Amino acid sequence: MNKEKFNIGGQAVIEGVMMRAPGQFTVAVRTSEGNITVRRENISIDRNPFFKKPFLRGLIGIYDSLILGIKALNFSVQQSGVEGEKPITKKETALSLVLGFGLGILLFVFIPLWLTDLSKHIVPAVERSFLLFNAVDGIIRVIFFVIYIIIISRMKDIQRVFEYHGAEHKSIFAYEEEMELSVENARKMSRFHPRCGTSFLLIVMIVAIIIFSMIPKDSAFIIKLASRILFLPVIAGVSYEILKLSGKYSGNVIVKMLITPGLWLQRLTTREPDDSQLEVAIISIKAALSEDNAQLDGITYV
Repeated sequence: MNKEKFNIGGQAVIEGVMMRAPGQFTVAVRTSEGNITVRRENISIDRNPFFKKPFLRGLIGIYDSLILGIKALNFSVQQSGVEGEKPITKKETALSLVLGFGLGILLFVFIPLWLTDLSKHIVPAVERSFLLFNAVDGIIRVIFFVIYIIIISRMKDIQRVFEYHGAEHKSIFAYEEEMELSVENARKMSRFHPRCGTSFLLIVMIVAIIIFSMIPKDSAFIIKLASRILFLPVIAGVSYEILKLSGKYSGNVIVKMLITPGLWLQRLTTREPDDSQLEVAIISIKAALSEDNAQLDGITYV
């Protein structure tokens, strides 16, 4: 194991795990033949000092989730054989990003705001108090998010992804505890991690309630909608800093209380992995921490 301990993040993909270390990311995938293939790529954005500043470094988290997430998913589709060996084209990737962003805006921005705007005709207090207006808007957004998670968690393929999500968390915990990266050690770890992307999204929704309260309450609907979209990078930056602090001080009693809802939500987005899935996650971490394409037993670099 490396002497210097880095902040490692990850993301589950189809039959695999993407791991993100400073300066690079790797994706390890279990093929239909039972082998493990790995893609490793250097990331130049990490060397830019602009993105290392507080509140701006959250932009890297967005980059990881969108750009690297699509790359990792594309690689996992090709290697796992879920849809044959047909790669996802750049045009299809761009379309997926646009459609995904549009669906997110529709489900978690437009519809909650529209329903909240309608509710003021039923409950006049919603119109009089903008804090209450944004609280209702935020609660509806959280409800939509939880329902969305519950629906997708019932899909068989997604359940496999959630198992790899659990493997990702367990292997990261083993690394953070400075244990030997082995299946045996990772198996003992919790599948609930305070720095999980699920917890991040929940923090985003809570921070959004506070930031959106700064918008004048008598603004037109279109102004409220546009400002919610424009403020997304700010909300992401603030939420990222909160997530980092929650991971650093997760042993604090107050912090434990604050991160508990996010950990509860991970009961929906993670499953207990088997040993083969833990092996994939561990190999992904080892490859992310290596300085070159070091040969690890049983894997092939692609």
